[in-house]
Amino acid sequence: MKITTTLLLCLFSSLVWAQKTDKKLEERLKKETENFQGDIGIYVQHFKKNTTVNILADTIFPTASIVKVPILVGIFNKINEGSLTLRQPFRYDAKRVYGGSGLMQFYKDSAETELSIMISLMLTYSDNVTSIWNQELAGGGVEINRIMDQLGLVNTKVNSRTTGREQLWRKYGWGQTTPKEIASLMHLIRSGKVFNPQLSDKMYRYLKNQFYNERSLSQIPAEIATASKTGSVDDARGEVVYVHAPSGDYVFSVLTKNNKDQSWTDENEAEKITRKIASIIWNYYEPKHPYTAYPPIK
Repeated sequence: MKITTTLLLCLFSSLVWAQKTDKKLEERLKKETENFQGDIGIYVQHFKKNTTVNILADTIFPTASIVKVPILVGIFNKINEGSLTLRQPFRYDAKRVYGGSGLMQFYKDSAETELSIMISLMLTYSDNVTSIWNQELAGGGVEINRIMDQLGLVNTKVNSRTTGREQLWRKYGWGQTTPKEIASLMHLIRSGKVFNPQLSDKMYRYLKNQFYNERSLSQIPAEIATASKTGSVDDARGEVVYVHAPSGDYVFSVLTKNNKDQSWTDENEAEKITRKIASIIWNYYEPKHPYTAYPPIK
């Protein structure tokens, strides 16, 4: 995939043209997060209102599993080139067991699968085995990072298993991004501007199916269409969400790092504040459709 400088400018013109800072929402979110015990960055963009919120939005944060969105783009680059197809068969090898989240680690050795299922597991269940496998199929971190550069996302990178990024892997983990860049990547996909509208549409459909829906998605009415990805490690939690709201589409991302609370419960400070931020944003934009989330089901 080659993206010229002229095309790159066109891609981002819709993202930055005459944007205004929503100072009221920004101040409210700053106040809500001022006592957070860690570092937190927030980016919000409402497309119809053409307004944004930027709170450490250009600061680099660990992606954790949000890196699976750039990996998705890397896979579709190969589909675009014709070297991979969604129905292409693969055979699972139990030596690929990695642990953490996901289902493929429980597959029987030599079980047959296909690329489409591997992509679905990577995004819907945040499956680590298929994510590492998809990263390989995409050409590795070097190739994925080249695509991110071409899209103008210079701080969005794969670090793990990527030559030359060993120190960055130790600092940020599997991947890194900024709140603004990961939200911009979601918008580029949604807008049909990654490769072509057909491939972008398919990528976006994968991002709409989420098993982990207890954070921001729990604060948005169930009938509202969304696309999202979460990421979690001990000291960093994050989420990016695209929302098709009655007043118009908006995207937001909440990324954290250096978190004091490293617990793995619904009461984790970063997860609680992410839910609060999502609720504030929804009710701010949708005063005619107020929503109070149900308590978590234990």
